[in-house]
Amino acid sequence: MTKNEWMDVARTVIASRLIDTIEESELAPSGKVTYQFSAKGHELAQVILGQSLRHGHDGATVYYRSRPFVIAAGMSYEESFSGPLALSGSRSGGRDIGVVHHLPNTRGVTVLPASGDVGAQYTPCVGWAQAITYHTRVLKDDSWKGAIAVAMGGDGSTATNGFWAALNVATTVKLPMVFFIEDNQYGISVPGTFQTPGGNIADNLAAFKHLRIVEVDGTSPEEADRLITKTIEHVRQSQSPALLRVRVPRICGHSGADNQSYKTQEQKDEELSRDPVVKLKEFFERKKYLDNDGWIAFVAEIESAVRAACESALAQPQPIPADALTKSFYDGTTPRHGGLMADGVEPPSSSGEKVEDGPRVNLIEAVKRTLDNELRLNDRVVVFGEDVGVKGGVHGATVDLQIKHGPDRVFDTSLSEEGIIGRAVGMAMAGLVPVPEIQFRKYLDPATEQINDAGTIRWRTNGDFAAPMVVRIPVGFSKRTGDPWHSVSGESIFAHTIGWRVAMPSNAQDAVGLLRSALRGNDPTFFLEHRAIQDTAPGRGIYPGADYLVPFGVANIIRPGTRATVVAWGEMVHRAKSAVENLGEDIEIIDLRTIVPWDRETVLASVRRTSRCMVLHEDTITCGFGAEIASTITAECFRYLDAPVVRLAPPDIPIPYNKGMMDAVIPTIERVATELQELLAF
Repeated sequence: MTKNEWMDVARTVIASRLIDTIEESELAPSGKVTYQFSAKGHELAQVILGQSLRHGHDGATVYYRSRPFVIAAGMSYEESFSGPLALSGSRSGGRDIGVVHHLPNTRGVTVLPASGDVGAQYTPCVGWAQAITYHTRVLKDDSWKGAIAVAMGGDGSTATNGFWAALNVATTVKLPMVFFIEDNQYGISVPGTFQTPGGNIADNLAAFKHLRIVEVDGTSPEEADRLITKTIEHVRQSQSPALLRVRVPRICGHSGADNQSYKTQEQKDEELSRDPVVKLKEFFERKKYLDNDGWIAFVAEIESAVRAACESALAQPQPIPADALTKSFYDGTTPRHGGLMADGVEPPSSSGEKVEDGPRVNLIEAVKRTLDNELRLNDRVVVFGEDVGVKGGVHGATVDLQIKHGPDRVFDTSLSEEGIIGRAVGMAMAGLVPVPEIQFRKYLDPATEQINDAGTIRWRTNGDFAAPMVVRIPVGFSKRTGDPWHSVSGESIFAHTIGWRVAMPSNAQDAVGLLRSALRGNDPTFFLEHRAIQDTAPGRGIYPGADYLVPFGVANIIRPGTRATVVAWGEMVHRAKSAVENLGEDIEIIDLRTIVPWDRETVLASVRRTSRCMVLHEDTITCGFGAEIASTITAECFRYLDAPVVRLAPPDIPIPYNKGMMDAVIPTIERVATELQELLAF
């Protein structure tokens, strides 16, 4: 670096150190900052990294000790204070703790929203890296050429499934990504030898294919500059991954509440002897950039600016409390990063017209045709998952799509749901429309962390970022059998997952309309395809055409009636129809179609007419979504009810493999009819 660049580095390093010191010694003890994490000892390497990421489309994921880097990326001193102070000028608007950073692109790098979970930063970074290759190779956007993605993390995070999932993807696909591991040899109090054998992840990955590995003394200005810069340039040129193990001291506790009682005084002294700020001062004197007096004056100048920023932050008003209730879903505001909208790209338009004549198709064919059509109309749509490429999906929903649209747009992934969903998050924030497939609902479990984080991105970043995607998942029992592993429905958990929309069509026509709406929407969406109606007669219908749309939150009254209301979704809709037909009673059946949002008004209006209601679903009964509907009906329609609201659902038991046992768990047509008779007779 030039002298001027070194001066910029020193300014940020010293400012970060001063901000930490003011928080630790003044703001935290006075109760103004309630959650404090220091970056002391990590500053120099982070800031040098920040100087290297100026491409324009570089992306970085960070963790709770990354404030020096985020300042280097463009976060102001005032914002640095206002985040931990939880004031209105913070990046999150007071929603999130101040060390969980994000930053829209201001100096050439986008800092993707951090997670409070250790290791959750890696797979979204993989998604950004893959989006770089997609923008250049598929969209032919030369402005993305040479961009890279960097995932920052501590040595403790190398033990997480997110790290290994990302490492596997980046090296097998050969993505332009840097794993920037800041190794201070502690995860709170747990030494690094508990995170990786021997305490050195670089040694342990020496034989890993397609991965450049570099070890760096993160406290040495010259070595850190040379090796970090050289590694970044290598990744830019080769468009292949690298891992930097950056050795740094942690000259502080894990957080403000940690007194480091687990370290000896000798250990603390040794770490202090490697203080990068002291080494930076010595380097400046050796290079004759500043002498001792000049350094003191330089620090005083920075301290004046930092103090002024602190006072400005303290003068900020408190956030408006009601603002906490906003930005969970798209509200008409364009994010800075995420989805088509942030890039100014209009989704394909449709008339909404429904084709009424033509051949009948099953639900899985309807899904495939819709994916094919949207891939053709929108070159930012990407479909991926385990076996979706050459095989065409284990359920057949992507047959021939890779042949038609190419392996960059329809591709297989490694067997890691964490990797699939985390990758989708990064791709979405880079302006693509990811459509990941999870083969069965139970298999989504390893991705729970990424699912929960993705849903709150818009809220946590105060509207700066969003991650619109459509996650397709076959759910429920099949026409042949059930079992505990492939037959989970579980939509109530999705309904309880903040920020996600949820659709569960009962037929091919609704599948077309809802999937198209989801693919053109601005929120992350679960699209649930019931296995028992994927390729069976109940789910079939006339293909409604390439323009058909079904809005979310609009239920379908598939059978009007006056004596009672049945609310159902998915396969249970067909059991309700059969039961009512067998009874010959005038009962209204509502197919909810979407769980989030659900059509409260249609349900409530029906119950006010019929005065009786059954909610029928396949998910287990305790805390199932039927409880939400029943509670709403009781609160809103109590005066209209002639009988208690009935919930009919499986007990809290897994779906059995034996078909006879399965019928004892999942409500049968006969049991639905019996329960309806009792409801009518009440």
